[in-house]
Amino acid sequence: MQQTRFYPIGTPGQPWGDAERAAWRTAQTRQRSHADDVVARVDALRTRFDVAVYDQLDAGGRCYPLLAIRSRDWRPDLPVGVVTGGVHGYETSGVVGALEFLEQSAADFAGRINLLVVPCVSPWGYEHVQRWNIDAIDPNRSFRAGSPARESAALVALLAPLRGEVLVHVDLHETTDTDESEFRPALAARDGVAFEPGGIPDGFYLVDDSERPQPGFQQTVIAAVERVTHIAPADADGEMIGSPVVAHGVIEYPVVELGLCAGITGARYVTTTEVYPDSPRTTPAECNAAQVASIVSALEYALAHR
Repeated sequence: MQQTRFYPIGTPGQPWGDAERAAWRTAQTRQRSHADDVVARVDALRTRFDVAVYDQLDAGGRCYPLLAIRSRDWRPDLPVGVVTGGVHGYETSGVVGALEFLEQSAADFAGRINLLVVPCVSPWGYEHVQRWNIDAIDPNRSFRAGSPARESAALVALLAPLRGEVLVHVDLHETTDTDESEFRPALAARDGVAFEPGGIPDGFYLVDDSERPQPGFQQTVIAAVERVTHIAPADADGEMIGSPVVAHGVIEYPVVELGLCAGITGARYVTTTEVYPDSPRTTPAECNAAQVASIVSALEYALAHR
């Protein structure tokens, strides 16, 4: 049976080739500025932190600096905490939350833990409000050796020397209405499969590592965020985004197997945050604050349970 067209690019049932990827790329428009929104705020932090350009991303005729912010007084006797945002460029609170943490709360951890923060892993995706990179590849399924996603490969290389030293890694994400209206249909079209409509959890939730779960850690983060914004409930099947809810606001993925960002540090404590900025019960400012609360509570728990 021939599939019904559900996305404007490609032929239903057939994976995209070069022509379809080129058509998709042409359809993307630059909607905001990485230089103004991210680089300028990072530059303002240079008096308090060490800032490095760990790679350059050339995409769409633009050159983007990939920025990492480190504790100024890095000590080899301290554990390491990693925060990543903007792996999916369209997920705004991940980028802003990482920056707000640096501006508001990072100083509280000076001398307690070495911090490495990458606020915007995917600057082309940020500017074009896109989940994928310019090559129609999802960076958050590409954190592995020989990655086809340049953004992912650059972050893997940055963090490789720290593997074994990272105690805690918080990867900041969002789930939005456009996941269902744009990004999931685009994924199905790209891969030549049928689009199966799903749902969007109304509220904040976390993704734990199913291979090395840390339920106490996850629930501590949930409790901190619940003081800021609401936690997503399970659906009628006891699931969120097709995965069983294993505890209040928590699902699990095999993060290394799936090539997710949360799997690249080998940290004991890892979590992927998901806020829902389109909920009528929250605001963008609350979503940013929820990301900051996630980071702070995760770091405090990890330090207390070394």
